[in-house]
Amino acid sequence: MASRDHRGRLACLAFLFLLPVPDLAQTELTALIASAGSRAAISLDGVWSVIVDPYESGLAGRYFENAKPKTRSELFEYDFDHSAKLRVPGDWNTQRESLLFYEGPLWYQRYFPYHKRPGVRTFLYFGAANYAARVWLNGAKLGEHVGGFTAFNFEVSEQIVEGENSLVVEVDNTRRGDAVPAGHTDWWNYGGLTRPVRLLEVPEMFVKTYVVQLARGRSDLIEGFVELAGAKAGTAVRVAIPEIGVHQTVVVDGSGRAALRVPARVELWSPEKPRLYRVLIAAGEDNIADEIGFRTIETRGTAILLNGHQVFLRGISLHEEAPFRSGRAFSPEDDGTLLTWARELGCNFVRLAHYPHNEDMVRLADRLGLLVWEEVPVYWDLDWQNPSVLQEAKLELRDMVARDQNRAAIVFWSLSNETPVSAARNDFLRTLAAYARTLDGTRLITSASDKSEAVDSQTMALNDPLGELLDVIGLNEYIGWYGKRRPEDATELRWRFAYSKPVIISEFGGDALYGMHADQETRFSEEYQANLYRRQLEMLSRIPQLAGMSPWLLMDFRSPRRNLPGIQDSYNRKGLISDRGQRKQAFYILQDFYRTKAGEAAGAH
Repeated sequence: MASRDHRGRLACLAFLFLLPVPDLAQTELTALIASAGSRAAISLDGVWSVIVDPYESGLAGRYFENAKPKTRSELFEYDFDHSAKLRVPGDWNTQRESLLFYEGPLWYQRYFPYHKRPGVRTFLYFGAANYAARVWLNGAKLGEHVGGFTAFNFEVSEQIVEGENSLVVEVDNTRRGDAVPAGHTDWWNYGGLTRPVRLLEVPEMFVKTYVVQLARGRSDLIEGFVELAGAKAGTAVRVAIPEIGVHQTVVVDGSGRAALRVPARVELWSPEKPRLYRVLIAAGEDNIADEIGFRTIETRGTAILLNGHQVFLRGISLHEEAPFRSGRAFSPEDDGTLLTWARELGCNFVRLAHYPHNEDMVRLADRLGLLVWEEVPVYWDLDWQNPSVLQEAKLELRDMVARDQNRAAIVFWSLSNETPVSAARNDFLRTLAAYARTLDGTRLITSASDKSEAVDSQTMALNDPLGELLDVIGLNEYIGWYGKRRPEDATELRWRFAYSKPVIISEFGGDALYGMHADQETRFSEEYQANLYRRQLEMLSRIPQLAGMSPWLLMDFRSPRRNLPGIQDSYNRKGLISDRGQRKQAFYILQDFYRTKAGEAAGAH
């Protein structure tokens, strides 16, 4: 089965993937996205052979066949066996200096052994490939995928052979105006097979996807569904949560789906006690074991309620940037370092910007008790009137929800970041918001807007019509860094919002180079950033609607837009921690603020 099998005409120019996006109504939910993290797998990670292909010669040269000359005179102009090597998972930009700024096609190839067994279906699973990928196994094309941060898979039961197999993947990270995200971002365009590649083996009938969570607004009722592949109507599915005595058998309908609805008394998941239960799902020979937490999330007026109690979100934003070594984060060590730093800061909340981060990061947040804002890369300006762009955004949203819907940590699905106001943009996001609610009606919908305006010298207002679509309003504001206002001007500022809803200040901050010291008037010094944080926290504390914040951001990250020599050097320096793990002065200011907030919350309960 091919994920997002974009059949049709292929563009010939630089692998641009100008392909029609399939109608969602006729596109199956990608198999195994929900269950891959709970299954045993055969890892295909490691060292792969690569060919850099800026002129897109590989298609005409049929690199995907990985053929060898049969005679000494036969002409071949490629040879994976003697080509350069790169590690997978990993971006190509930071593995070889000559590829640091490279954008274009690159071919990956590796051999792997396989032993075929009767009654087993085999899937090739990719955690992500940025941005577009075409995949061949033993010379047979499996399909294509577009989108740099979502998982995809192909069934290879027929193409895989006993013994040695050759897998070839062409990945292209070319930025495009009709993509999601589009041509301009403020992060590094890391190309490659940036997340793990695995073989998954399942029975002929298997659990395709499942949702097990508390019903909306209920703490005593678990509901959801299980969907099987290859099942006949009437097939039984067993769902068990042994610790609370749940043992339920349901039967699937003609589409392979069975609804689940069972009363239960559970200990609720929270940042203070991130309780996870072992959930077992079995159908025929297939068995899934997952760790799932149960909690409620809702709004009441301008408050966010977690498990029925008002919560203040002490958060931080972060990119999927590897600490210490730079490049795309992908390993458990990367994830553990970043989220441990967030915990040290005093956070109960993280904003994973500006795209879905890897699945292990979200599962670790589940275990650590960190609430999560997860986002699709509808970032800055898109081709809002292009139907294929909307469809691609919906596909990325769909696959993000499918992968992470069973994670209690996820409380927000975010639709966008800093998009310009227009009728076309409003219609685009209205459609996306409605679609998000059909995918998951139990979580809150948000977005981050930076479209605030000065009412007078002491008043700022956010009137973005996007707020009408949301449960929680996100505001990005950079008082004291961008624009003419100084950090001290924040002290007297007041904020107004067009909608009476909870507000999260999803971004604020300013750059500081670790170790650069001066007075608090000097840009890029630690003292300037520290003063900005003091003034910001004074200002934000006066917002009655304030339900939380996620300042920009945890750690410095690479961005080719940031070119001030000796200070930025292609890094956004707004991190509270340097890319080498060094804490700046502002880290401790926010840490103290969050400790006070945590103490107030503990006293209130």
